[in-house]
Amino acid sequence: MALKQLTEEQIATWSAAQKDRWWLEQVFRGSMPQLTLRSGLAGFLLGGILGATALYIGAKTGINIGVGLTSVILAFAVFRAMAALGLSRDMTILENNCTQSIATAAGYVVGPLFSSLAAYMLVTGTVVPWWQLMVWMVVVSMIGVLLAFPMKRRFINQEQLPFPEGRACGVVLDSLYSGQAGEGVYKARLLAISAGLSAAYQFVVSDGWMKLLQFKLLALDKWAAVKEPWVLHERLDTYYYTWAVKAEAWIPKILGTDIRVLGLRLTLDLAMVGVGGLIGIVVATSCLLGAFINFAVLAPMMIELGDIAPRLDAAGQALPLNRSEIVNQWSMWWGVTMMVTGSLVGLVAKPDLFTGLFSLLRKPGSPAHAQGAADTASGPSTGSDGADPLRGIEVPLWISWVGVPLFSLLGSWVTHTFFGVPMWLALVSLPLIFVLTIICTNSMALTSWTPTGSLSKITQFSMGAIDRSNPASNLMPAAMTAEIASNAANLLSDIKPGYMLGGKPRHQAIGHVIGLFAGTLCCVPLFFLLFLPPDAHGVRSPATLVSDAFAMPAALQWKGVTEIIAGGLKNLPASALVAMGFAAAAAVTIEVLRIVTKGRFPLSSVSIGLGVVLPPDATLCMWLGAMLFFVMGKRHAGAGTDGHRRWVEGCEPICAGLISGAALMGIGNAIVNVLLG
Repeated sequence: MALKQLTEEQIATWSAAQKDRWWLEQVFRGSMPQLTLRSGLAGFLLGGILGATALYIGAKTGINIGVGLTSVILAFAVFRAMAALGLSRDMTILENNCTQSIATAAGYVVGPLFSSLAAYMLVTGTVVPWWQLMVWMVVVSMIGVLLAFPMKRRFINQEQLPFPEGRACGVVLDSLYSGQAGEGVYKARLLAISAGLSAAYQFVVSDGWMKLLQFKLLALDKWAAVKEPWVLHERLDTYYYTWAVKAEAWIPKILGTDIRVLGLRLTLDLAMVGVGGLIGIVVATSCLLGAFINFAVLAPMMIELGDIAPRLDAAGQALPLNRSEIVNQWSMWWGVTMMVTGSLVGLVAKPDLFTGLFSLLRKPGSPAHAQGAADTASGPSTGSDGADPLRGIEVPLWISWVGVPLFSLLGSWVTHTFFGVPMWLALVSLPLIFVLTIICTNSMALTSWTPTGSLSKITQFSMGAIDRSNPASNLMPAAMTAEIASNAANLLSDIKPGYMLGGKPRHQAIGHVIGLFAGTLCCVPLFFLLFLPPDAHGVRSPATLVSDAFAMPAALQWKGVTEIIAGGLKNLPASALVAMGFAAAAAVTIEVLRIVTKGRFPLSSVSIGLGVVLPPDATLCMWLGAMLFFVMGKRHAGAGTDGHRRWVEGCEPICAGLISGAALMGIGNAIVNVLLG
């Protein structure tokens, strides 16, 4: 059925109470099950799985992928299949929506693990205990949730702002449950097929699974003198180099440097192909350009000049140079400059995001302003009788008035206790964090873009100007900004489809909190398993966080900004300073061109900088995935054809399947290696 919504004239002229009464009478489905035991459990389990996928992909690319539509399709397909088999009744539309709220929250809460928290460990050289990570993530995330409740009344109920990503979930849910269920089943089938193919490929390139299959299940080591299992090499050029070394054949070099040292390898990573399909051709091409400029041009030059050189170990022996060392020694500085400058220019170019701070003030003389003043005097969303039409449905605002100060004090205290940030500095940062959260939420409401990266840098530079002696003093308040703003904005984006479909806001808020615990409980142990494995003596070290498999580009960006603030630029080689200057100028130029051309300029400065810290083989796979869907989208541009249905409308399910299949099999491989270890 068609979703009911107010006209632009009604939005502009009706009072808050009128809008609330309209929603209560026309949209609200009070008797329909929503946060039930099965929707809560399904959301918790699905959130844990999708949160693990988000952690895996975030550690590889620095991108926190959204899981909202994926969770909608999965929950619909699973319960529709169970209903067909007579194992369960079908989910209601509001149960499905609640499931996706929980799963989405779980997917977004893991962001600090591959960005700010990982950067803190890299900067300080200490491993934060798992329970401290869990406590900090939940407490700080709760501040964002509590801040969202008052903004929900304004941004969703009164202003009726679009929240495009949330609205898309609402539209998809409505279509699934109002006669287009076949489309949901079709997309679920695309997701399942692509996930199965991706998982099967990842299985045969994983050493852990192959050990389990060949040595434990088939017992091949009992009759064959093998020490290592057979695997299909994920790096396809391995076969050539194995032959070339034996045959003393040609090995490609750039200015005398082996291209393998530069990370220029030919790899087939289906998860990165899926990421490329989601991020699009502009972002993927920009990443590839950044990787080419850095690893094929600048890095070989700097190695030849000696500005990038092998380090010495304790015995004075030169350590092998590799891609990670190139990034840490030299490339990171111009890449981070490109990302930060581009982010800030893009943010400043959107003044409407900042004017959202003043959205509480209506234009004098308008009917809504006059009624709004009366509403404010008697309480939120009140009418002439002073009663709040939604008082039994909305989350009571007193919870925010009490909870925000309480959790802010608690968040400041745990940040001080766990990370060594002065208590006064953590408290001083809170007003700035709250202002930036409103800006971030307004951005999500208008564009589905949450500029947490650029906004957190504002906090990072501000706190760094106050205290440069302690890296944590600028890093962790900025981490609080990212986590609080992300959770507030994403909660409102989750609530938007519930508002469209007539759901209970209280149930979605509770669901979001359940998702925070699901993501934290699943992903913090996984973080230690994947990125902080113990050595032979049982000691964990941050040195294992960054590897060829997991580049941790977001953490490197945070680390780079922190080190610039704390130590200045005096210790960098002159070539790095020159590169940073050119990078800043190029970022400004590119972003201005994007603004002038209204987004049609085919490059992104932030993505070019990201390509510098990503492994080049990963950027190539991302570009191949983006190009595949770009070409197929052009070939099947006409709506209504099978090709359009598969490659355009089915792009997200296919990509989500490629990502989830490879990620879950890769995570399983790490677990198997630990168990066999």
